[in-house]
Amino acid sequence: MNSGYDVFVRGSGIVGKTLALALARLGLSVAITRVPTGPGALRPGHGLPGQEDVRAYALSEKSVALLRAVKAWDALPPAAATPVYEMRIEGDLRGAGALEFSSWEQGVGELAWIVDAAALEVALAQALRYQPHVTEVDAPVEADLTAICEGKESAARAALGVEWQRFGYGQTAIAARLVADRPHAGVARQWFRSPDILALLPFGRPEPEVSYGLVWSLPQARAAELMALDDAAFLHELQSACGEEVGHLQLRSTRAAWPLALARASRWCGPGWVLLGDAAHVVHPLAGQGLNLGLADVEALARILQDREPWRALGDEKLLRRYERERAAPTWAMGRVTDGLLHLFAHQGAPLRELRNRGLGLVNRLGLLKRWLTARALDS
Repeated sequence: MNSGYDVFVRGSGIVGKTLALALARLGLSVAITRVPTGPGALRPGHGLPGQEDVRAYALSEKSVALLRAVKAWDALPPAAATPVYEMRIEGDLRGAGALEFSSWEQGVGELAWIVDAAALEVALAQALRYQPHVTEVDAPVEADLTAICEGKESAARAALGVEWQRFGYGQTAIAARLVADRPHAGVARQWFRSPDILALLPFGRPEPEVSYGLVWSLPQARAAELMALDDAAFLHELQSACGEEVGHLQLRSTRAAWPLALARASRWCGPGWVLLGDAAHVVHPLAGQGLNLGLADVEALARILQDREPWRALGDEKLLRRYERERAAPTWAMGRVTDGLLHLFAHQGAPLRELRNRGLGLVNRLGLLKRWLTARALDS
């Protein structure tokens, strides 16, 4: 074991890299797990070596501000981040009502940004190379504080004896890159189709102005059927699901799939260690808030460490509990919201379907309520 570091960041995904950069800006000496390289390396977020990374994340204004502060956001290629100006949410009865949000109504430049996960990983890695307070390491090192950012399957969390409370949804998410024959105009679209949820996120790759990132959450059996189809048959099913509003779609990537769950660690900290991101909490992707919650963890921990009493050690459990208390409520609330929405739209009974679809139209007409909902999302 080496020694002499203030913080050891265990994990090299987006949350881990951002944390290392944020803490280094405070003058702390940081060690971070080296990112595996080479043709046999695992890509972040995937279980197969060399698998194409098709992830797309929706980032809030606060998340973008943090990434800009650590010198990663402005290093992204132009096509890697796409602004969302409008969002349209429809139920499972076409024409029965829709909920629409716009940046113009909210008085902001954009509702969110859709970012290429792989490009963000590269920008963060480049920023790390120029940060003298960060050292990449191949094995665990001694430090005053170990920050565990390994994701939902964290081995370090398990080794600490922390209980992982996981509730599987029996659903699988399918992700891919698409190109349409008409511009997306910065509009994100989502269909709650009972029992599946389909989202098309405006994207800049592979072709600016006409690309989408697909996130389609379905029951496991149905998802397995779709993943087994060839590209043409899959596109036919996708086009039938979303209709012609976005134009004719083409598949421009491989498809990735992963199981969905609501999960939470029983403890987020202890003497000399702390959990962040998916190592601490996992929510359903229907609201696009997973990475935003992880980056909010980073901002909170960095701020609390910066504001600590001069005599208090970085690994002091009382200090780390300040972080846990601050982050517990918003992550719990987001988990409850996404879980509630999922179960509301999963029921297929005709009376409830009619009620919830009409409800979307009602909320859309209540300007004050709609502005409040948008403000809560922007403040994530």
